[in-house]
Amino acid sequence: MADDLKLALAQIEKLKSVDRETLLEAIRGAIETAARKSITRSSNIAVEVDPHSLAFNVYEIRTVTEHVKDPTAEISLEEALTLNPDVVVGNRLKLPAEPKDFGRIAAQTARQVIIQKLKDAERDRIYGEFKEREGDLVTGTVKRIMSNSIIVGIGQVDAIVMPSEQSPREKYKVGDRIRAQVIKVEKLPKGTSVKLSRTSVDLVRSLFEMEVPEIYEGIVIIKAIAREAGNRTKVAVMSRDANVDPVGACVGLKGSRVRAVVEELSGEKIDIVRWSEDPVQLAINALNPADILRIHLNPETKSIQVIVPQDQLSLAIGKRGQNARLASRLLGWNIDIRGDKDNETPEQADEEPPVTGEESDGNAIENEEES
Repeated sequence: MADDLKLALAQIEKLKSVDRETLLEAIRGAIETAARKSITRSSNIAVEVDPHSLAFNVYEIRTVTEHVKDPTAEISLEEALTLNPDVVVGNRLKLPAEPKDFGRIAAQTARQVIIQKLKDAERDRIYGEFKEREGDLVTGTVKRIMSNSIIVGIGQVDAIVMPSEQSPREKYKVGDRIRAQVIKVEKLPKGTSVKLSRTSVDLVRSLFEMEVPEIYEGIVIIKAIAREAGNRTKVAVMSRDANVDPVGACVGLKGSRVRAVVEELSGEKIDIVRWSEDPVQLAINALNPADILRIHLNPETKSIQVIVPQDQLSLAIGKRGQNARLASRLLGWNIDIRGDKDNETPEQADEEPPVTGEESDGNAIENEEES
C-alpha cells in the first residue's frame, strides 16, 4: 500500500501541483477512518504516517488506571507497567493495533481521499486562476446555447454569458470564437462559476488597450466610457504627453484602430471625444457635431441646460434620445437639450448669444452610419 501511495503522491505533485502536506494529512485521516471501522472496540485511535516512506502505524489510545471500567478506553496500571515502566495512573498510553482486514479497507479509503483531494485541489486552482483574471478580457469558444445563455469553453472551465450580458446586435452559434470580459468568479460546491459580459464598458476599455499602444503604455488615458451595448458608445480620452493627440491615437491611421474595435463589437458606433475637467467643454465635446449656442450649469443639482440651433435639435438629442443620454453618463451630469426657438421672446431671437466654454475640438469619431 505504501508503494501505491508513493506513486500516487508523485503523480499528484507532478501534474496537479497539490500541496504535499495537505495530502499527507488527508491520507492520515483516511487511514484513521478506516482503522475506526475495523477496530470496533476502541474509541480512541491515532495514526502516524512517515512523510518519506509513507509507512504508517495505528495505535489505540488508553488511559492508565488502577481499576479498569471501560476496556476500550482504559488499561490497568499493572499491564501498562509491562509496556512502559515509567507510566503512572492518569497517563495516556499508545498501544499498537492491528485492525482486522485493515489493508484492503485502508487502501480503498485512502484512494477515495486522494481522488477527492485531487478534485478539491483542481477546483481551488481553477478558482484562484480565474479570480485573478476578474475584470480581464478572455477568449473562448461557444460550446452550447442553453436557455438563451451562451456557454463558453475557456480551457478547463465552462463560463457563461447570461442574456442580460449579451449585445442585442450579436448572435453566436456553437463553435464560434468569442471575446468577453470576466465580471464575476465564484466558488460553488460543484466547481467554479465564471460569468462573462459582452455589454460591459470594461470590454470596450480592454479592446482599446489591445489596439492602442499609447493606452497600454499609459500615455493616453480613458477617463470615462458611456455605453448602450449594440448601439453606441462614447469614450472620453486624454493624453499625458502634449505631443500625443489622444483622439488621433485612438482613431489610428485612416481609422484603423477604432475600426478594429467596432468590428469586434459587430458594428457598434463609437464616438471618441477629448476629455476636459471643465464640464462645459466636455459637454461641447460629447455633443459634437451639434453646434452649441449656450450652456447653463447648475452645480448644486449637477445639471446642464444646452441650447442648440433648432434645426440641430434632433442631431444633438440623437435617435430616441441616445446621444443626450450617453453624453449625460459621460459627464455624470443631467443634460437638458433645447432648441434656440423654444421658450424664447422675440427680443431673444434677435440676439446672438455666445457659447459658454472653449471652442469645440470637433474630434468626435463615428461610424459612417447616420448618427
